[in-house]
Amino acid sequence: MSVARQVVVEADGGSRGNPGPAGYGAVVIDPATGEPLAEAAEYIGVATNNVAEYRGLIAGLTAAKALFPDAGDALRVHVRMDSKLVVEQMSGRWKIKHPDMKPLAARAAAILPPSSVTYEWIPRAQNKHADRLANEAMDAGRDGRTWEASASTAALDTPSARTASAPPPVQGPPGDQAAGVARARAALAAARGAAAPEGLFPMPGAQEPEPPVEAAPVTGSAAPAAEPSGAPVAPAPDSSAAPVVPAPEPSATPQTGWGSAPDLGAPSTLVLLRHGETALTPQKRFSGSGGTDPALSATGRDQAERAAAHFAVLGTVQEIVSSPLRRCRETAAAVAARLGLDVHVDEGLRETDFGAWEGLTFGEVRERHGDDLTAWLASPDAAPTGGGESFAEVAGRVAAARDRIVARYAGRTVLLVTHVTPIKTLVRLALGAPPEALFRMELSAASISAVAYYGDGNASVRLLNDTSHLR
Repeated sequence: MSVARQVVVEADGGSRGNPGPAGYGAVVIDPATGEPLAEAAEYIGVATNNVAEYRGLIAGLTAAKALFPDAGDALRVHVRMDSKLVVEQMSGRWKIKHPDMKPLAARAAAILPPSSVTYEWIPRAQNKHADRLANEAMDAGRDGRTWEASASTAALDTPSARTASAPPPVQGPPGDQAAGVARARAALAAARGAAAPEGLFPMPGAQEPEPPVEAAPVTGSAAPAAEPSGAPVAPAPDSSAAPVVPAPEPSATPQTGWGSAPDLGAPSTLVLLRHGETALTPQKRFSGSGGTDPALSATGRDQAERAAAHFAVLGTVQEIVSSPLRRCRETAAAVAARLGLDVHVDEGLRETDFGAWEGLTFGEVRERHGDDLTAWLASPDAAPTGGGESFAEVAGRVAAARDRIVARYAGRTVLLVTHVTPIKTLVRLALGAPPEALFRMELSAASISAVAYYGDGNASVRLLNDTSHLR
């Protein structure tokens, strides 16, 4: 009769571009000591985050099986990943629809008997070892090298993440579990010259501390609002009650270029989703935060569902933050229902207040308030007629919201459901473009854009006005 053996596998994958240069990392861990037994990492060329994450899972399961080749059905593997998509699909709770994911999932499922493997989603902060391995692999690929376990420092950089209570010890002869992996442990220790990391890992049933609540969920109704096809942004005090940690000060002289850039870790990525259509959208009427608060139309609800299906397939969104206006909250709710996430509201993401222009077309504004319109188009400091917000005011408000969100969700992928002006403003600021750039961008209803923010203060625009998910 085989002696039961338990190990923990932590796996991760990443893509610098999605799709872009990609790599994965995986580590097999002794649950009784928290000690790494084996590591695997590889640069896999251009791929998506999801493909890289599945490749990391496959590598981790393969390494676990290789450590105990004679264990058979007695081997128990508990997989911990920060990819909700992979965890839910491999657990059988989500269907696998994407054609690129099906063969990878089948390959992972065939490595060990399904009854031998359990899955757990963990926050990114608890998956630092695998994340570090994936980044080492991507760095090696960037430099034309092959990742080598002997040169890895991932285990040294991430011991503080290993905290939890130990599971009951595996039954068997004294030292039996250690005997099968002694050579692996010795090789790791010799390569790094380091003692075993502190702390223990949980297996199924072990208690883990709950992650802190990071923002208040959507409650109650929002203030009225509206928005035109092509409007920008303005500063206003943030009314959210939850305190946030200030964003780290960017470098005084942000580095440009990639040649000698330090490893800054994973960026904070803001995926920018414009809300679906309202009755005012096809009429191209000014619809900001100073007029009515229209709901999504039937077309807008369909667009929201299509966006939700798109993000469910990608599996990369980890948090959702919405403008307080109804059309955004309805769009965000559709996505949140698919992903099983909460929606948080940030007042800074609301649309511009267009004053007396709310509900009017551009032509109607020109007829009634021609001089004010001309001034507004010429200067970011000019406000719409009747006490609306200037583009300069909106830019200040949106920049403050950006800084709050990037600090609160550092290193995570956050979906911002907002309006034309805030999205254009975030893109403009990321590019360092002048205010007039607001009039040179097209943003369709329910379109997707994306900006990544790095620890050195640099930003990278990844996507603009993508509507492929609507077709």
